[in-house]
Amino acid sequence: MSSDKDSGRYSRQLLLREVGREGQERLRRASALVIGAGGLGSPALLYLAAAGVGRIGVVDDDVVDVSNLNRQILYETADVGRSKARAAAERLRRLNPQVNVEVYERRFAGDDVVELVAGYDVLLDASDNFETRFLANRAAVAAGRPLVHGSVRQFEGQAAVFNHAGGPCYQCLFRAPPGGPVEEADRAIIGAVAGVIGAIMAGEALKLLLGVGEPLAGRLLLYDALESSFRILKVEKDPECPVCGRV
Repeated sequence: MSSDKDSGRYSRQLLLREVGREGQERLRRASALVIGAGGLGSPALLYLAAAGVGRIGVVDDDVVDVSNLNRQILYETADVGRSKARAAAERLRRLNPQVNVEVYERRFAGDDVVELVAGYDVLLDASDNFETRFLANRAAVAAGRPLVHGSVRQFEGQAAVFNHAGGPCYQCLFRAPPGGPVEEADRAIIGAVAGVIGAIMAGEALKLLLGVGEPLAGRLLLYDALESSFRILKVEKDPECPVCGRV
């Protein structure tokens, strides 16, 4: 850090022995790529920027719809119809002008995704479909980057860290996408659940970037808002996994 102004912005986390000035400088030099600037990406992006992660990439090809506003807290009513990635970047820059936000108005797809992921220290998958989740996992394994996963449905959510320190990847847990069409119930969500899981994703990413604590590697966190309960399931690395079995 370079000024008293910096110290003021980050004063509360500087008090943490796991952060301090050395950790804050580490965050300033760090980078994170977030796929999806929606219900999960919104809180994750806000907390990463607020914490001072120096370079943040935002990947999203969608535009803001009024139906997004109950959970995608990056946006306001005036943003309806705008590019999510651009509107998100503007909001993050207003929150913390010290952060470099890089905008990718595109789907996470194509031959360059491994190169894209390799340009960042950690990948957060805040997408809402299995096609992207499986591709993000393959790209993370190929690029040698940890993957912070989150997903939500109705009153439930889950979070995990994959491809970290020799641990399992996403496909060790989910070998193949579920078949059949997406049901209306799968789109239903209470906004606060996305906020909880998105915040957990940000916390896991910050731990990885700082090199502190015990990430959710080899563990799947399950949250049930109706029961106000958390459970953690153990996830083993699958030696026969088609993505990381020989990594």
